[in-house]
Amino acid sequence: MNNSVKIKSATEVVLMRNAGKLLAQTFHMLDSYVKPGISTMDINDKVENFIINELNARPASKGQYGYQYVLNSSINEVVCHGVPNTTQLLKSTDIINLDITLEKDGFIADSSKMYVMPEATPLARKLVKVTYDAMWAGIEKVKPGARLGDIGHAIQQYAESYGYSIVREYCGHGIGREMHEDPQVLHYGLPNQGLKLKEGMVFTIEPMVNQGAAKVKTKKDGWTVITRDKKLSAQSEHTILVTSSGYEVLTLRDDETLPLKN
Repeated sequence: MNNSVKIKSATEVVLMRNAGKLLAQTFHMLDSYVKPGISTMDINDKVENFIINELNARPASKGQYGYQYVLNSSINEVVCHGVPNTTQLLKSTDIINLDITLEKDGFIADSSKMYVMPEATPLARKLVKVTYDAMWAGIEKVKPGARLGDIGHAIQQYAESYGYSIVREYCGHGIGREMHEDPQVLHYGLPNQGLKLKEGMVFTIEPMVNQGAAKVKTKKDGWTVITRDKKLSAQSEHTILVTSSGYEVLTLRDDETLPLKN
């Protein structure tokens, strides 16, 4: 597996950093757009127009694996891969994950963000916050010499300490010229196990955390994954570069601050 993990050159890192910044701008644009009453297809079309016409980039998800849209829109009990729909309007109590990929100059960035509608319950808000913080618990383990198991263990331990469960069917992944490269980045595991991290590796960390049991099922459309118990699910995702001393979040948004210790 070591040999199949692509180490990015300094030139490639510059290009990936640029793609990540453009993707962060896309989420910034959505911050004032996503609200109750709009459809998930409205969001899809807005993002497609912004990426192509404002950023002069390519929505990398469109056409990937035969998928027709530029993002996944996963509401409430939808774990991932929710498909945009003209009749699916956001309700004032919903939580929604928007998962977007963008390609610029041959390199792809991948990130997702939860949007919490004004009347979402405190329990829903708590799940969203814990999921986000669990992702950061994993990110903070990234440095040369650390192992993938360190990341997964940190995420799992954090989420499970709140009584939540980690979805195991889906994981983070290497990314670069291709959307999915080696290695696979599990969001559970044991410390000091798995691939050793090296400077120049780039991968996503994207835990999916369920309010109830970890079990999921795929709907008849072949895409949409939901919790079996119909309880809520949340996800957070960033694209991460292993640096000489730690990590760089290539898709970091303006509204986010890095932990002080890094």
